[in-house]
Amino acid sequence: MTVGRILRPHGVRGEMRMEILTGYPERLPLHPVFYLGPQAQPYPVESVRFHQGAALIKLAGCDDRNAAEALRGLLVQIPLEDAVPLEEGEYYYFQVVGVEVFTDGGEFLGQVVEVIETGANDVYVVQGPRGEVLIPAVEDVVRHLDLTARRMVITPLPGLLEEEHHTKTRRHEDIN
Repeated sequence: MTVGRILRPHGVRGEMRMEILTGYPERLPLHPVFYLGPQAQPYPVESVRFHQGAALIKLAGCDDRNAAEALRGLLVQIPLEDAVPLEEGEYYYFQVVGVEVFTDGGEFLGQVVEVIETGANDVYVVQGPRGEVLIPAVEDVVRHLDLTARRMVITPLPGLLEEEHHTKTRRHEDIN
């Protein structure tokens, strides 16, 4: 599970500034190992401290600015079993990415490719036959989410899908 992203080196002794991507930053110092990059390379954690809204982390084997620079941009992960247990009906964003989305009328809209936090409610970005469709993650729209079956059923708000189709039609007309 992703908890952060390496932004840049901090100082000359291998410490790095990490963007915090977890809702529980206070738990970061409790993890003995972070896993970095697409291959989830394990790095023992030497220290974690907080500074100006970010975490400053020091990993074993990363002892100078060049070593820290080599890790810039990598995602920082922990094992899912070490994550904070969720309440009934809660889920992590990464669990929704890849879920297939259908309307309650059976139309396939595509797969969730991203979850956007807007403050008011999350928005699921769905890519499929209609192109990109933005689905508000509210109870009136998302009727069923089955993470095991990787399936979501929605009731589109009036105009949600028609606007997408109308925009494509108008663009096509503009081209001709």
